[in-house]
Amino acid sequence: MGGRWQESTSTDRIGVVDPATEQVIGRVPAGTAADIDAAVSAARAALPGWSATEPARRGAVLAAARDLLAARRKEIAATVSAELGAPPAFASAVHVALPTAVLGSFAEIAAEFAFVEKVGNSTVYQEPVGVVGAITPWNYPLHQIVAKVAPALAAGCTVVLKPAENTPLVAQQFAEILDEAGLPAGVFNLVTGLGPVAGQALAEHPDVDLVSFTGSTDVGRRIGAGAGAAVKRVALELGGKSANVVLPGADLAKAVNVGIANVFANSGQTCSAWTRILVDDARYDEAVGIAVEAAAKYRPGDRLGPLISGRQRDRVRGYINRGVEQGARIVAGGPEAPDGMTTGYYVRPTVLADVTPEMTVAQEEIFGPVVVLIRYQDEDDALRIANGTVYGLAGAVWGADEESAVAFARRMDTGQVDINGGRFNPRAPFGGYKQSGVGRELGTHGLAEYLQTKSLQF
Repeated sequence: MGGRWQESTSTDRIGVVDPATEQVIGRVPAGTAADIDAAVSAARAALPGWSATEPARRGAVLAAARDLLAARRKEIAATVSAELGAPPAFASAVHVALPTAVLGSFAEIAAEFAFVEKVGNSTVYQEPVGVVGAITPWNYPLHQIVAKVAPALAAGCTVVLKPAENTPLVAQQFAEILDEAGLPAGVFNLVTGLGPVAGQALAEHPDVDLVSFTGSTDVGRRIGAGAGAAVKRVALELGGKSANVVLPGADLAKAVNVGIANVFANSGQTCSAWTRILVDDARYDEAVGIAVEAAAKYRPGDRLGPLISGRQRDRVRGYINRGVEQGARIVAGGPEAPDGMTTGYYVRPTVLADVTPEMTVAQEEIFGPVVVLIRYQDEDDALRIANGTVYGLAGAVWGADEESAVAFARRMDTGQVDINGGRFNPRAPFGGYKQSGVGRELGTHGLAEYLQTKSLQF
């Protein structure tokens, strides 16, 4: 913090475990409330200078960080593989390439965004909100950091980051990159630690102007309540139970195969994963067969990495068992340990058929490699099922033509929908409806979260 590494006020350390080997691969400080206080003070002191820095200069620092991240791609990917368990190819192609693209997008946005505009006899200024407390999860450890830190820095804010205790090593590498890119001391500050200690201290700190949190809906609800009581800005990116809707006439094989890949790519540990596949009754059995064949391509330890912890593994297996108890049929995978794998927090890639909308596995976020298939009778029934959860983060629609797919997507209560396999866009806003969160990340909408508006009248 404050531009240099400092010892924690606590001598306690957190062991970082490789979920594939169950071995400790590193230890980081268990930061305290006092450490958070020092980091917030450093951020507050650095705020006047950074907020007054020209946006183009702020963008140049982000561009330099993008280039440094790209240059260290192999090293960063190895770190993510070790602390998250992501297969090496996926770690490189997604866990590093994605935040690199996002950094680049905010470098461009900082230089081109209209921070000042004329509105009649007024001049309207978009100014940084101040000190940002960023609390990030473990499932996309670098991307989630960049999705908060890059727009905050582009806006002219200073930041205190508390990364997930499971995956703090890549956060330390990112801190080194920002320093090497020329970010002034105190503008970015990193405190590793436990959520109930360092995370809570950051969320509740009176000198933090905005809290940006990604994680569970339960924790987000508590952070939002605390921010409301303090009349403090908050951005929350929470859970999801996204629907992958295959309309009659759509390419069924492509929709199901892409849908399975979407969920299993990060071992199901993706808040926006399309974990519910909705298929019309006439083609439902065919879809089940396609899903079974697709799931067979994901072998644990190869294309399918472990879950983050033994606790998460047991939680996911519990959901599979609950699905069976409520009437679901296992057509691929299951709750048993993968054959021959006695080490590592692995779960079989699982497909549950004959799932009905009210089942627990169709309502709650499982966060593991589990896909459920649900049949529907007509499009109105499909829409009712798709919208029938407390979440609304993402989704997919496949149609015989783009027009019909878009018409259905417009009626979905969700923040982002991919049409016929639409590609990721780092400038498109990401965030949810309902209990999936408050606010947006990425692009100009993501930048706006870190700005406040002032108007001068003449």
